[in-house]
Amino acid sequence: MAKVYPQPPTCCSYRSSKKETLTIWMKSLVCHGNGCTVFNSKGEIIYRIDNYGEKRSREVYLMDLHGKVLFTLRKKLRIFRRWDGYRCNNGSTQKPCFRVRKTFKMLNGNSACQVTMGSSCYRIVELAGKSTFQIVNNDSEIIAEVKQKRSSSGVVFGDDVLNLAVEADVDHSFIMAIVAVYGLINHTM
Repeated sequence: MAKVYPQPPTCCSYRSSKKETLTIWMKSLVCHGNGCTVFNSKGEIIYRIDNYGEKRSREVYLMDLHGKVLFTLRKKLRIFRRWDGYRCNNGSTQKPCFRVRKTFKMLNGNSACQVTMGSSCYRIVELAGKSTFQIVNNDSEIIAEVKQKRSSSGVVFGDDVLNLAVEADVDHSFIMAIVAVYGLINHTM
C-alpha cells in the first residue's frame, strides 16, 4: 500500500472571533498509521497528524486537510524532557516557535507541562478525568480545554474521541500543536 507523505510546508493559522469546539479523534486516517484527526463543528477535517507506522516518533507533523505541514514537532534529548515546535513558513523550519517541557508535579502543583513561546508562557494543567486538561496563559486564563467528548444526550464517547474547546482569537493550529505534544509526552499518540 502506498504511503501518503506530507506536502511542502506552508504558513497557515486559523483563528475564530468566537469560542470554537473541535473534535479530536485519536486515530489516523492512513491505514497502519498512528496519529489523530481533528474535525471542526461542521464535521470537516481541518488538521491531521500521521506518524506512518511509528508510534511515539521523535518527529511528527501537524498538517492541514491537504497535507500541508503547519508545525513540525521534534523531541529533544531525553534528559531535557523537551519537545520543540517549529512553525513551517515557506518551506523552512528555522528556529523553534515554541518549546514544551514536562514539569515535576511536586514543584509545580497540577501543571503537567510548561510551554514557552518567545516571551509568552503557557501551562498545561491536568484535571480530574482521563485525557482532561486545560491550557492556560501567563494570567491563568484558560485559552483551551480538552476533555472526553459527550453527545448532546450525555452519552460518553470512547477514550479516543475528545473535545477541544478553543477560546476566541487564539491560533487553533498552535493549540493543536501543543495538544499533540502533550499526547506524545503521555504516549497517547
